Amino acid sequence: MAGIGFELRKLLEKDSYFGLFQAYAYAGIISSGPWVLSIIGILFVGFLSLGVVYPQAAIVQFQVSVTYLIMSSLILTGFIQLGFTRFIADSLFNKQDKLVLPNFASVLLVVTGISGLAGMLAIYLFFHGMSVTYRMLMLSGFVILSAIWVATIFLSGMKQYKQIVLMFAVGYTVTVLGALLLRTEGMEGLLLGFVVGHLVLLMGMVALILRVFPLIDQTFSFDFMRPGAMYSSLIWSGFLYNFAVWADKLIFWFYPDTSQAIVGPLRASLIYDFPIFLAYLAIIPGMAVFLVRIETDFVEYYDKFYEAVREGGSLDHIMNMRDNMLFTVRQGLFEIVKIQAIAVLLVFVLGEKLLTWLGISTLYLPLLYVDVVAAGLQVVLLGVLNIFFYLDKRRIVVFLCTIFLISNIALTSLSLYLGASFYGYGFALSLLITVLAGMHLLSRKLELLEYETFMLQ
Repeated sequence: MAGIGFELRKLLEKDSYFGLFQAYAYAGIISSGPWVLSIIGILFVGFLSLGVVYPQAAIVQFQVSVTYLIMSSLILTGFIQLGFTRFIADSLFNKQDKLVLPNFASVLLVVTGISGLAGMLAIYLFFHGMSVTYRMLMLSGFVILSAIWVATIFLSGMKQYKQIVLMFAVGYTVTVLGALLLRTEGMEGLLLGFVVGHLVLLMGMVALILRVFPLIDQTFSFDFMRPGAMYSSLIWSGFLYNFAVWADKLIFWFYPDTSQAIVGPLRASLIYDFPIFLAYLAIIPGMAVFLVRIETDFVEYYDKFYEAVREGGSLDHIMNMRDNMLFTVRQGLFEIVKIQAIAVLLVFVLGEKLLTWLGISTLYLPLLYVDVVAAGLQVVLLGVLNIFFYLDKRRIVVFLCTIFLISNIALTSLSLYLGASFYGYGFALSLLITVLAGMHLLSRKLELLEYETFMLQ
């Protein structure tokens, strides 16, 4: 998200409540807009299909199919997202703009090729008995989504935040309209609308990239695949984080006592999926605070600290900037915790009414409470990881993502063994352990920052 701080500072410089509101609203839309639009779009399709699509189980089959497409494509592209973004950033820093578009075209070619092969293998092995139309739509959706995640990360690195949100809005408008027009064809009609909408989204993103980086001489370049061109630590941290986020869901989906077969080999956990979905909607305020505080206060003193180091500032000035940076980190993380605590309290107060309004059993309430806390901890973890990325402590990020993955698998499995009263605690405790470990390591690294800056170069 580097660079968004400039826009936020302009809004905060107005020194008014309206400017403050604009900054937080802008940050909330940028940080959460795409996935909120996607969630609302998919739910909207399901809601408007009631009474039209028969059997009604086809609506659930559509939503579960889309969930698996999103999950699998995110995990697959986790290997390339961060590493490639850093490669492009380094190329731009070295004034090698001509490398950008050919390498993007090549990484898109590699991702679509690998996702296509993986998708065909999965269809051949696991989707026996499903219609050819369904299998082709699932394959197309998987390839398109994999390409979209790469393009989204690429555009984020290019600071095209507003355009990303606009593209998602257009893409999901087409998705909803296409699905509604084709809903009389059942699940496959809904899925075709989803695929068409995301194809429009991908084409829009590619068009935007071509506008920002026009083609100069060569179409393809595989410089990003040269040894050392992409940091292995970023490759693994992207994969481990995405896998860790979905690990508990996968366990609940394929544990017989907590899941049901939905369509073909795809399973879902009705007892677990609804609360975690609602919990993720509650992190929008925390994401906005995370973006404003980390990308304004922290980055300001981060820049001043390294500028003082480069320009030969006095030791007192360097240490003062370090202390200010340390204070903004603690203050920023505290504000994220504070705003998420408010969100948790609101869910505790209004949770029962919310479930009743949505027509969901209040038996989900205890799990919703736990998941809201877990989602809040995930925002804090994102803040910690972001600061480590700024400090270029990539190995620590890999370590923390590994802790998150292993603890999530182990504790979620333990919660299933202990019974329904403990569902959700595995995910929450794994995040708590990872956040505490991250904060401990972050405190140590910040205290030794000026030593490591000078002595380890």
